[in-house]
Amino acid sequence: MTANEKILKSLKSAVTSLEKSMQALNKKDETSFAGSLWHAAAELEYALFLFSMSFQNESDRLKWKPNPELKKIENGPALVEVQNMLNKAEKCMANEKLLDAYKNAYIARNYILKVQEDLARKKREALKKDK
Repeated sequence: MTANEKILKSLKSAVTSLEKSMQALNKKDETSFAGSLWHAAAELEYALFLFSMSFQNESDRLKWKPNPELKKIENGPALVEVQNMLNKAEKCMANEKLLDAYKNAYIARNYILKVQEDLARKKREALKKDK
């Protein structure tokens, strides 16, 4: 299996896990939501690792802003944005536009991290209230 095939497989797996997390969010199943979100994030991390191995010229990746400022949005809309980014990344892979696919996957990962941070913050606040 080539690196590009592995990246595509990882992106597809991230999409599947993301869809499961969105279903769990709709059902208000926090445990399933967090688990599926974690799997999506893990697949994205793997895809990004594979992308980094594909780029021999580091300057190609550094020509764009790697850590965009993400606006404060609710989990549902954030996950829809992630889904859109992953779909774009898959299309870019199909068109052999690796850098564009990498950018979309990278930004999608940032959104997922933002949602995970929000979940962790809410969990901490709930624990403080219980004490």
